[in-house]
Amino acid sequence: MTTSKQIRHLVSIKDLTDEEFNILVSKAEYYKKLFKSGDPKVFEENNKKLLGRTAALIFSKRSTRTRISSEGAAAFFGAQPMFLGRDDIQLGVNESFFDTINVVSSMVSCIFARVNKHSEIQELCKYSKVPIINSLCDKYHPLQAICDMLTIKEHLDYTKNKLKMAWIGDSNNVINDMCIAALKCGIDVAIATPSNIEMDLDIVEAAKEVAKRNNCEVLITHDAELASKDADILVTDTFISMGEEYQKEAKLKQFQDFQINKKLADLAKPNYKFMHCLPRHHEEVTDEIFYDKDHSIVFAEAENRLYAAIATIAVFVNNKGDFSL
Repeated sequence: MTTSKQIRHLVSIKDLTDEEFNILVSKAEYYKKLFKSGDPKVFEENNKKLLGRTAALIFSKRSTRTRISSEGAAAFFGAQPMFLGRDDIQLGVNESFFDTINVVSSMVSCIFARVNKHSEIQELCKYSKVPIINSLCDKYHPLQAICDMLTIKEHLDYTKNKLKMAWIGDSNNVINDMCIAALKCGIDVAIATPSNIEMDLDIVEAAKEVAKRNNCEVLITHDAELASKDADILVTDTFISMGEEYQKEAKLKQFQDFQINKKLADLAKPNYKFMHCLPRHHEEVTDEIFYDKDHSIVFAEAENRLYAAIATIAVFVNNKGDFSL
């Protein structure tokens, strides 16, 4: 979380206190109950909070869940979502970041930014007059982490049970935020990546610090079976990120022993849950695991992106970054 001119921006879960992060998850849970109630008064009351205002969605990358949930969250509070794709505005083309963000942020209530480099998020935060909500960069994905902890809380209740989450796959933006989020919730974390892929050192250091504070264990290994042993939650993500398609052949070979399948699932707890932020590919997880009605919670997880976005607007926009409200 970065500040510029007293504005609070959501950049990474790492920047939030444990209490602040858990408040975000609780608010997502709260708004989900309101939303699901179908009570017209709920929508009428909340729809007035940003009525007549605009939420900008600056997306350098295509999206399904992030776009729908961001637009839905803005609409819930009465704001008009404005999608600004990479071909729609001048960002970084023939106008400086400073000029573009100065103009855009003078006309909107917040900016959801789905960009390429983490440095772009930092530039947006530096110049924006309104809250920047990091909707994905190459370093972090905080909205996904909020959604994931809500999903785990609903299905396994980490407030009452000591859990272990096992990540099997790449070292990427999703696990960078997710591992910190899990540890902030008191969940033990095991991360298994191929032998030639390492976690970012600053993420490892932050994870160890949070783990120590919350009496959790964190394991970083290259052994998928070791990470999966006695896990309550098995998680993976794409092995080939957007922009890495040219590396597909090499990547598939690199990750050939990291598919989540029955062999790994059998090492987990009998009532384990499987998660994936989507879109999913067959090399990451077998159909047997992905569509298992008793274990897979991927579609409940996807739906919870909406409530994560609603909670984020509630805190960072409606409450101006005040978590106590």
